[in-house]
Amino acid sequence: MKRWLWNILVSIDQFINTVLGGDPDETISSRAAKANTWTARLLCWFLGLIDKDHCARNIEHDEGKRL
Repeated sequence: MKRWLWNILVSIDQFINTVLGGDPDETISSRAAKANTWTARLLCWFLGLIDKDHCARNIEHDEGKRL
């Protein structure tokens, strides 16, 4: 059940990233870690409050190149 829920959460994350114009197989955290905008930095700062270095640890180097 735990793995199933995690997979659902990741798919929602990827879906929202896709709706916002990102790569369909990349998470918002990965995209934000690669971006150099104030909104991306703000998101990474907020996520870092919950999970230290979240964005940096979740960069997907092999995703985000299709755009």
